[in-house]
Amino acid sequence: MAILDQLTSQEAIDLENKYGAHNYHPLPVVLSKGEGVYVWDVEGKKYYDFLSAYSAVNQGHCHPKIVNAMHEQASTLALTSRAFHNDMLGKYEKFACEFFGFDKLLPMNTGAEAVETALKICRKWAYEVKGIDENEAEIVVCENNFHGRTTTIISFSNDSVARKNFGPYTAGFIKIEYDNLEALENTLKSNPNVAGFLVEPIQGEAGVYVPAPDYLAKAKALCEKYNVLFIADEVQTGIARTGRLLATCGNCSCEDKNCSKEPEVKPDVLILGKALSGGAYPVSAVLADDAVMNVIRPGNHGSTFGGNPVAAAVAMAALEVVRDEKLAENAFKLGELFRSELNKFIETSTIVNLVRGKGLLNAIVINDREDSETAWNICLALRDNGLLAKPTHGNIIRFAPPLVMTEEQLMDCVSIIVKTLKQFEK
Repeated sequence: MAILDQLTSQEAIDLENKYGAHNYHPLPVVLSKGEGVYVWDVEGKKYYDFLSAYSAVNQGHCHPKIVNAMHEQASTLALTSRAFHNDMLGKYEKFACEFFGFDKLLPMNTGAEAVETALKICRKWAYEVKGIDENEAEIVVCENNFHGRTTTIISFSNDSVARKNFGPYTAGFIKIEYDNLEALENTLKSNPNVAGFLVEPIQGEAGVYVPAPDYLAKAKALCEKYNVLFIADEVQTGIARTGRLLATCGNCSCEDKNCSKEPEVKPDVLILGKALSGGAYPVSAVLADDAVMNVIRPGNHGSTFGGNPVAAAVAMAALEVVRDEKLAENAFKLGELFRSELNKFIETSTIVNLVRGKGLLNAIVINDREDSETAWNICLALRDNGLLAKPTHGNIIRFAPPLVMTEEQLMDCVSIIVKTLKQFEK
């Protein structure tokens, strides 16, 4: 460990390049410490984290309450598998079900696993409850979606990099345009074998596309009309990121006063991950009411690590932090401020076309071709100026800081962003 502790940034990058699979293209910065909204590289330079591990670190890096819960439980009992009961899982399931307003929770580890779980639940419900003939069920998804990179999920992806040379692909999915209610109704009306509609409340990886304010509520109403499950993938948008506990914010325990500003939508199936653990441990979950979840029986689905005691303890602590520190309210307030301040700059800017988002999930669109390197170069310059972000789709840069950020810190970040963007003005 002494040798590893002395690595320079370049040495660490070289090790990854030599011994690791090249399945990511990270920004060239090597981090070794995090606290709150800050991270430090191996040379000791301090940065604002404006990505939050793709919204996994909503509660801030190394939140003491979450870390303490993880350490205490790991020191007591870490794993039993599901061959036996443990004394933490039931507590966590009750806590989370009451927190989000559902009857049942199925625990998993990663976001992609949770999506796969939701797809299996939907198909089984289709055959045993809706009465679709076996192997005929179809699930409607949206173009430009991002739900993970498993074989099934890439089968209904538009991302050629994720798809090419990974076929044959899994059948049973219908793609329609995002934020298009007419396309959704036409599909549901013409196909009685549709079992579910899987949708991101905001398309994050596609560039933080926010649908019309009534899109989710009307989509849910259409699903009810045609007896189709409304499946919300809130792996990125959930846990206070968008200024509400959930972007759909259905029958939940959120006390945020902003919830009344948009229609409430309670998904039939809710998919959570990432910030469910505050980024401290892999934890994901699928929640549904009994009428849907009861189709799952012993042997149908599972995971050795899903629902382990550490995951349960960490998730409860992480959700308590969101509630007790009013992170949804903070995200709403700071998100409004962030977009307002950037719009002031955009009014006279030649490098940025617009800023869009909700809460502290935002993106700017760079005035350049999608295949240009301008967005990447801007992120390199942001790094040099003390702020870490990454392009999310071509010429779009996503900004998603930890929700524990203060107004003073946010304004400091806005100054860094504006200063950096001015370096690229044409």
